[in-house]
Amino acid sequence: MLLKKFNLPAKVVEFLSFVPITIMAALWFENLFKQNLGQLPTIDYANLIASVPTVLTAILTKKLLLIVIVGIISLALVRLAI
Repeated sequence: MLLKKFNLPAKVVEFLSFVPITIMAALWFENLFKQNLGQLPTIDYANLIASVPTVLTAILTKKLLLIVIVGIISLALVRLAI
């Protein structure tokens, strides 16, 4: 609300455009590894396998709804197979 009254410099707007990308990357890396106390993190292979078609969809289409749908379906199929 407050920022609607002000014009931000172009550098600030460019910096803020990367915020969604960094948040999604942080969420992806958080779920890609399993944390066990007293041990190094291990890879969660189900999430790794499910993320392959999701990342490919993101690269090819750049449509958020399609990316989310592919991610949900691929993770569900991987969990059914395990």
